[in-house]
Amino acid sequence: MNFKNKLVHDLKAISGDKHILTTLWRKEKYCKGWRYGEGKALAVARPGTLLEIWKILKICVKKDIIVIVQAANTGLTGGSTPYGDDYDRSIVIINTMRIDNIQIINNGKQIIGLAGSTLYDLEKKLKPFKREPHSVIGSTSIGASIVGGVCNNSGGSLVHRGPAYTELALYAKVNTEGELELVNELEINLGENPKEILNNLQKANYNESDIIKSNKLASDNKYSEIVREIDSNTPARFNADKRLLYNASGSAGKIVVFAVRLDTYPEPQKKQVFYVGSNKPDDFWQIRRDILKTFKSLPRLGDYVHRGCYDAAKKYSKDNFIVIERLGTNFLPTLFELKRYVDIISSKLKFFPDYFSDRLMQFLSNFWPNHLPKRMENFRDLYEHHWIIEMTDDGIDEANKYFKQFFKDKKGDYFECNEYEGKKAMLHRFVSASAIGRYHALNGKNSGEIMSMDIAFPRNEKEWFEKLPPEIDKLIEVKFYYGHLFCHVQHQNYILKKGIDSEKLKEKLLKIYDQRGAEYPAEHNVGHEYFAKPILTDFYKKLDPKNIFNPGIGRTSKFKNWK
Repeated sequence: MNFKNKLVHDLKAISGDKHILTTLWRKEKYCKGWRYGEGKALAVARPGTLLEIWKILKICVKKDIIVIVQAANTGLTGGSTPYGDDYDRSIVIINTMRIDNIQIINNGKQIIGLAGSTLYDLEKKLKPFKREPHSVIGSTSIGASIVGGVCNNSGGSLVHRGPAYTELALYAKVNTEGELELVNELEINLGENPKEILNNLQKANYNESDIIKSNKLASDNKYSEIVREIDSNTPARFNADKRLLYNASGSAGKIVVFAVRLDTYPEPQKKQVFYVGSNKPDDFWQIRRDILKTFKSLPRLGDYVHRGCYDAAKKYSKDNFIVIERLGTNFLPTLFELKRYVDIISSKLKFFPDYFSDRLMQFLSNFWPNHLPKRMENFRDLYEHHWIIEMTDDGIDEANKYFKQFFKDKKGDYFECNEYEGKKAMLHRFVSASAIGRYHALNGKNSGEIMSMDIAFPRNEKEWFEKLPPEIDKLIEVKFYYGHLFCHVQHQNYILKKGIDSEKLKEKLLKIYDQRGAEYPAEHNVGHEYFAKPILTDFYKKLDPKNIFNPGIGRTSKFKNWK
C-alpha cells in the first residue's frame, strides 16, 4: 500500500469512508475559497467529534502532513484553504462543521462554542436568555463559525463590542520538539488526558463547580473606550494589533482550536435606526466626533454606503436581499452551498457560460419589483453619502435631539426609520458586500481584476473618504465604497481597467495608506491576500514553530520549519 492509500485508509478508520473525501469532485468546495484562493489537498476529513480531530492530527503530524483547518470557509481572503501548488508537503484539510455543539454556561452570560458551531445557531440559542452573541450582523447570515471569528479577530461592526476575542480556549499545537500537545485554557476541569478532556467537553460532562470563575477575558473589555479616543493617531482595530493576539485569538489557523469560551451580551430593550444623508464627507466626520465624544450611549452600529455602492447593491445584490428577506438568514448558507454546486457542475459542461449561477440569479431578480423603501430612494437621489446608525435604549433620544439640531443649518438630512425601513436599510448595507463579485461575474470580459481593500484609518483621520491621485484613479473602472464609520474601517473595492496589474496597483495604494498611518487588513485577516506584518509573523512562529498548520498564511513561508 503506497503512502497516499495508507494515509487515507488510516483516516477512514477514524471518521468512516463517507467523511474522508479524496475525489476532485468532492474536495473542490473545500479547496476553493468563498471569494479568493484555491489549491490542492490530498484529502478532506470531516470528523464528527473532537476526539476524531485529535486522532487525525496525530496521524498527520507523525506522517509530516500539512494540516489546514476550516469551518464554514466563508473568509474573504482565502485563509482557510490551500493557496497554489508550491507547498513542500502533502495537505489534509480538516473541516469541522459536523462538530457544531454550543453549550450555555453561567446562566447564559457565557457560552462554549465547539469547533464547527456557528454564530447563527448561537443567536437562536441565546434568544430565551435575552442575550446576544458578539456578532449579530453579516457573519451570522452566511453561516460563519464562532471559532473562525475568534481565530481571525473578526467583527467589530457593533461599535461597543470590538473584535472577537477570548483568552479561554481548548486547542492543539505542535511544540518545538515536533510533538502534538493539547492545551486546556478553557478554565473548566475536564480531565487529565486528551481523550478524557475531549470526550467530557463534547458531552458537556462537567458540573457548575468545574467551571472556574476566571480572571481571563472572554471578550474585548477595552474597545468601547478605545473607539471614543477620537484624537488618537492610530486605528481603533486591526488584525495586527498586539493587544488582541493571544493563543487562539488571532491565530489564523496556526493552532487547531477545539473550543472557545466567550461572553454574551444583554439584548437592548429598544432599537432605532436613523438614516443619514449628506453630500459633504466633513458632515459625517463631525457627526462621528460629536457622537463618540459627547453621547452617554454608544451607537450599536454605524455603517456607511456610498451612492455608487448603493446603486450596485440595488441591482447586483437584489437576489440575496430577496432570499434573506423572504426565506430568512438561515437559508443563505444553503443558497451558497447550492450556488457552489451549480458552478462546479456548470464548469464541467462546456455549453454553460462562466458564472452560470450568477447569471441565472441575476436574470431572475430582474422580474422582482423595486425592493427598497421610498424614503431611502429619495435620499439616494439627494445625497452621495449614506450612513445607517442604530441606537438603543437611552441613546435613541440622544440621537434624535442631536440630529434635529445638527441639520438645522446643514444641507444634509436624516429620518427615523420605521421597523420596515430599518430592516430594509440594514439588509441593503449587508448585501452590498456581494455586489462587486456579481458585477465582475457579469461584466468581467470587458474589465480587469477585482481588488478589495480592508483599511483601518487612524481615529483622528479627517479625510476618511478616499481621494485617489489622478495617476491611480485613471486605472480603475468602478469603485464600491462601504464601511464602519465610527471605527474608521473602510472597505474600498475596485474593478480595474483591462490589462492593469492588480499587484502593482495594490503596492502603490498600500504605500499611500502607510503614509497616512492606516493599518490593513482591518477585520478580514491577512489570509493569502496580504503580507503579515512582523508582529503577526512572530506570533505565528511562536504558535507553530514547525510550520505544520496553515503554512503560507500572510504570504509567509510554506516550508517546514519556516525555511
